Amino acid sequence: MTSRSERLVVVGAALLDSGRLLAARRSAPAGLAGRWELPGGKVEPGERPEDALTRELREELGVDAEPVERVPGQWPLREPYVLWVWTARLLPGSRAPAPLQDHDELRWLAPAALWDVPWLDQDVPAVREVERLAPF
Repeated sequence: MTSRSERLVVVGAALLDSGRLLAARRSAPAGLAGRWELPGGKVEPGERPEDALTRELREELGVDAEPVERVPGQWPLREPYVLWVWTARLLPGSRAPAPLQDHDELRWLAPAALWDVPWLDQDVPAVREVERLAPF
């Protein structure tokens, strides 16, 4: 079993724009396809989590964005991974997000529609925390 100190970090972005949160629908793997998540991915060895978040948003969505604030908490994923989430914003001049990798649809969710999509189980507690903290 992996100890806490050996946990590997997956970063997720609570990408906020005009009072809405971006949700991304997984297209793969088959067990996750059709469910929604906060976009992001694994932190590479030697990479700061904030830099990984910026890189992942560029790779997955084709956007230039910056992390704003770490959402308190961490959520267990499949061993040995743990999810850390940041609020993030698009940088001025960034193009609109598009599903480039791992996703087949994106949706901007207003606060009243936040739970209209079937979030991945592991993202639900993070989305609840974002909902509690974010200035929607």
